[in-house]
Amino acid sequence: MAYELSEQKKVGLGLIGFGIFFTFLAVILFFDRGLLALGNIFWLTGVAILLGWRSTLQLFTDRRNYKGSVSFLLGIFFIFVRWPVVGILVEIYGCIVLFSGFWPSIKAFLYQIPVIGWILQYPALLINQFTKRSA
Repeated sequence: MAYELSEQKKVGLGLIGFGIFFTFLAVILFFDRGLLALGNIFWLTGVAILLGWRSTLQLFTDRRNYKGSVSFLLGIFFIFVRWPVVGILVEIYGCIVLFSGFWPSIKAFLYQIPVIGWILQYPALLINQFTKRSA
């Protein structure tokens, strides 16, 4: 298997999943501050456990990643000062900028998932199938 997961990485992925779930739940419940804060804590802890504490610190303090790090931390600050919509938007921007170097790895991983990989490799075929059925 191409991707072996140790128990520590499984815990990190679980915490990231919980963080995303709580953030999604907070958005559904009209930007509840408590759930957003809990989602951020789970997500940050999961990233730290998944990558390792030293790698996480290097990721956030690397000179090339300052824009993403500052945006993400500013988003957390906005959530704590009761501006959750602005905070979430700034956090999303910070995450995209901060983890932009990981997109090729994420893309390679998604190509290996059976249904998702087929959809990503052949999007034109999928669109043609839906347009033929509706006509």
